[in-house]
Amino acid sequence: MTYVIAEPCIGTKDTACVDVCPVDCIHPRKDEEAFEGAEMLYIHPDECIDCGACEPACPVQAIFTEDDCPEQWRHFIEINANYYK
Repeated sequence: MTYVIAEPCIGTKDTACVDVCPVDCIHPRKDEEAFEGAEMLYIHPDECIDCGACEPACPVQAIFTEDDCPEQWRHFIEINANYYK
């Protein structure tokens, strides 16, 4: 079950989740060119190992498992996946 980042991250882009991710599957990082132009961070669905380290690290509670993602933000599952296409 992959984790996704939802609407509360928009405009926040706090990278605490990036710092705790053991497989570096959350982008863009602050050192990446795309960081400035991105409105939020994204979790790569194929690289996420479902460890859950990112969820408690998020200060705005924007990270959910796919199954626990609130209905109003379920479209962010596809948004996260599309970022990596």
